[in-house]
Amino acid sequence: MTDNMQATENNVDAQTTEPVRKRPKPGERRVQILEALATMLEGTGTERITTASLATRLDVSEAALYRHFASKAQMFEALIEFIEQTVFSLINQVTEREPNPQAQVVRILALTLQFAEKNPGMARVMVGDALVFENDRLQQRMNQFFDKFESSLKQSLRAAAEAQNSATPTVDAQVKASVLTAFVVGRLQRFTRSGFKRLPSEYLEASFAQLL
Repeated sequence: MTDNMQATENNVDAQTTEPVRKRPKPGERRVQILEALATMLEGTGTERITTASLATRLDVSEAALYRHFASKAQMFEALIEFIEQTVFSLINQVTEREPNPQAQVVRILALTLQFAEKNPGMARVMVGDALVFENDRLQQRMNQFFDKFESSLKQSLRAAAEAQNSATPTVDAQVKASVLTAFVVGRLQRFTRSGFKRLPSEYLEASFAQLL
């Protein structure tokens, strides 16, 4: 009898000391999934990330992932939404607070490159490296992102050209916006394809001096 009681007490002790896994708050698991995906994208290999590998990293089942996202494409769309919201929010802040259009352009370029530098996984999404084996609409959406980015630059560049009494401010702005967008994309591609060793911010001020 005593032995049985002791065994029962040991079982109770084991149950009370065993860590209890907390259930994530509403929306928390979704954020965890996106953070895990972004972290996995920071790997320098070209191997495709599967929902199975993502589930393993999070120590959950694949079914648990699909309770929050209908597909892996939807996960990537959520990452792209984060990129869009972050970058264009920064651009809006710059245009609202900086009266000098030339300075606006410099700040927009610098902040965009710094965002990618701090988020290597997002940089791979921005240049399309992480989207090669995914749904085509994801790459189309990133193309639209850079079209909008170029348009934002164009507005500031046109104001700068007008301030310099250019005879063709619209044309000047279009040309410069195209060149500067290509510069940003090129810096991001070099960053991702160098295994994140060649930083986008490298020689940034000197580069701007040449470009602008």
